[in-house]
Amino acid sequence: MTDKQKNVLGEDLEECSNDPLTGWHRDGCCSTDKNDHGVHTVCAKVTTSFLEWAKNAGNDLITPHPEFGFPGLKDGDGWCVCASWYAKAVEAEKACPVYIKRTHEKTLKFVSIEALKKHAIDLS
Repeated sequence: MTDKQKNVLGEDLEECSNDPLTGWHRDGCCSTDKNDHGVHTVCAKVTTSFLEWAKNAGNDLITPHPEFGFPGLKDGDGWCVCASWYAKAVEAEKACPVYIKRTHEKTLKFVSIEALKKHAIDLS
């Protein structure tokens, strides 16, 4: 195994969610690789408002798709959201809270550290 992937703070990436099981690799972490074209790197605590906005904008995260191992999300779930979609949510002022220590450093290509810190729920 390679070195542990890093979060946006340059620390070891922490686990995002096992219930529902998330991540590009479905391992609970927002880790990524060259095959992850959606860049599923933002560990978000999704809200109903965010989910409804995303669905209306063309990214339905509510409807289950068991054939893809996708349970459908509800308010309060932890999920590795696509960095580009999170950037759109920030721009639209619909961003949900994020776990910054669980968000992959690749996210910074899409969302500023300032925007992430503004929505972070795991900074003391």
